[in-house]
Amino acid sequence: MIRSADWVAPVREHARQLLRETLDMDAALGLAPLILRVGRRDRGTFGVDALSRVLGQASRGQLVVLLRSSDRDVRRFTYRLAVERRLFDRTELARTAARDSDTVVQDLCATAALSVVDGEDAWGEAVALLLSARNPRTRSAGVTALRRAGLVAQAEAFLADRSALVRACARYVVRQAGGDSTAWYRQRCTAPDDLASTPGAVIGLAECGNRGDAALLWPLLTHPVAAVRASAVAGLRTLDCADAHRLRPRLDDPAAAVVRETVLALLPCATDLPGTWLLERTDARQPRHVRVGGLRLLDARGGIIALRAAVGLLEDPDVNLRLRAGQSVLRWNPTSHARYGDTEVAELLDRSRHLVGAAALRRRK
Repeated sequence: MIRSADWVAPVREHARQLLRETLDMDAALGLAPLILRVGRRDRGTFGVDALSRVLGQASRGQLVVLLRSSDRDVRRFTYRLAVERRLFDRTELARTAARDSDTVVQDLCATAALSVVDGEDAWGEAVALLLSARNPRTRSAGVTALRRAGLVAQAEAFLADRSALVRACARYVVRQAGGDSTAWYRQRCTAPDDLASTPGAVIGLAECGNRGDAALLWPLLTHPVAAVRASAVAGLRTLDCADAHRLRPRLDDPAAAVVRETVLALLPCATDLPGTWLLERTDARQPRHVRVGGLRLLDARGGIIALRAAVGLLEDPDVNLRLRAGQSVLRWNPTSHARYGDTEVAELLDRSRHLVGAAALRRRK
């Protein structure tokens, strides 16, 4: 098997002849991991083709051994072969797509489950399995299948899914059935008490609404559920209605997800934010996610105040935050307003000497 991919032609041809004569079912099942690994070489496709021919005659019971293999490539190869040979029905394919841990196998089986001929009476169970999957791509396949299965009414429940892909598929199914997804989102957002269980409805409104819908999102910035607040900030950014002055208080939000979305919304206008106010967000008394957000905005803002914050965080108790601060120091460059020979800059650079070394420090100065 190994010499069938040899670079010397006589060796390669002789090995391939022997492989044709000796590769039987037992050898193929045992050597599948090696054959697929050698198949990655420039001349390794011969072995893979031989493996396909032998396993093409294997029974379903024989392939089960490879379907349970710990080798990821073997499982993917075998599932592709099983799908081509139509060894599984729609329900089995949907169950594998919903429960398997490999995303390639999930996509392969989900696609195959939807392409099985419509004569089978297993649409309901198969779609239910796809809709229960954790993987968004598998759930989106299930949502799309609702139309073919005659279960369009169930698509409305996925308009507020946590995945943007699933929400988009649900809007397509609802639209094909004559429904109005935008009206559904607006109704949800006007009833804040109902959003606790469906925070995806907030960002869903931004995805298919218009800038006038921002009026429904601003009140949700103070919603008691953190996921709703984060979705409201993300929605305002999506609608291009992020007002820096009104969003600034969200940088002190107790939920890290809200602060992350706020930082993304404020980054385009970071230079307009008060430097002293941002510097206070990096104080050691602030929660970690607030310090991270303040550093990101100061890094985008630039100037000596950004260097001051980054050097101050080099001694932060959080390892990852110290790493971020060090990267910020290494990226720092003086702005056009910097004073030549500024003593504070020299002192801050001296405190970061361990990051760049003495020679690089002299050049930076």
